[in-house]
Amino acid sequence: MANFQESALDFPWGEQLPSGGALIELQPGLLWLRMQLPFALDHINLWLLRDGTGWAAVDCGIADEATRANWVSVLAHPELQGLPLTRVLATHFHPDHLGNAHWLCERAGVRLWMSATDFNVARMASQSTVGMGGEAAAAFFGAHGLLDADAQAKIRARGDYYPRMVPKVPASFRRLMEGDRVPIGARSWQVIAGFGHAPEHLSFWDAANGVLIAGDMVLPRISTNVSVVDVEPEADPLRLYLESLARLADIPDDTLVLPAHGRPFRGLQRRIAQLQQHHEERLAELLAALQDGAKTAAELLPVLFKRPLDLHQTTFAMGESIAHLNHLWLQGRIERRSEGGFYRFALAA
Repeated sequence: MANFQESALDFPWGEQLPSGGALIELQPGLLWLRMQLPFALDHINLWLLRDGTGWAAVDCGIADEATRANWVSVLAHPELQGLPLTRVLATHFHPDHLGNAHWLCERAGVRLWMSATDFNVARMASQSTVGMGGEAAAAFFGAHGLLDADAQAKIRARGDYYPRMVPKVPASFRRLMEGDRVPIGARSWQVIAGFGHAPEHLSFWDAANGVLIAGDMVLPRISTNVSVVDVEPEADPLRLYLESLARLADIPDDTLVLPAHGRPFRGLQRRIAQLQQHHEERLAELLAALQDGAKTAAELLPVLFKRPLDLHQTTFAMGESIAHLNHLWLQGRIERRSEGGFYRFALAA
């Protein structure tokens, strides 16, 4: 992930953040709350939308006691006027967005709404893991040059990475797809599917009120993680992600963007241009690094990530490194060679 100059964007609430069980009203019937995460990226933004005689929640946090205690406080907050949850919408299957959905839906007696692709990936992953832990992940990263014995042992030991934070997924759901319009209270939200970060990530755009619930597709300060994982080793998620960004070109720049991480901002098209430039620069850096010979994705980590990385960050960084290399390879700009049990990438002949 990379930091960018936030001065190019507009932050209507400045440095103000909702802490603990606090809520910030962004517009009538639109509330902002935060839950803590046990990672370097230490929070997720969640949203409550007035939905007739109750409130619809967008994203859930992970499944742990702190998150659940926070939700209990939020649901008892005077701002909600004692009204119940009516439904839970999830932007995608990642633990910080879906982990607590089963508890929340069961407690409130409501339905989960999300894409079918991510719902089914979540059901599969809650029984094992997807990409970030276990033997398959360790072997995949090893084939791309991550041979450090300590890192390999820790990756193997993280076979419960996803189930630990998403122990259970609701047994049923309501499917949302690209182009759907979802009435929530007096608002109508257009569903926008995005790819590359998750199998079928959903954002929600209220054109009438100028609001985009962006999830992880557009973040104000860091670049969205775009990774290749062991279950789809020849994937090109970077192409999918860049194409998804391009499809947001018709949304006005002054739209209020509600990101999953960071602060609400205006300047959507400015931010998209920054992200596009960021990935073009990373691809150029990789091509330059390959001028002096073939390298593995692990050997190229210092080219893409200049700071020290912990294990959690290293697994995401490896996925990103492979994603950028696969993109160049599948475009025919570099070659992928299998040599001595490793994949090495080299400039195309």
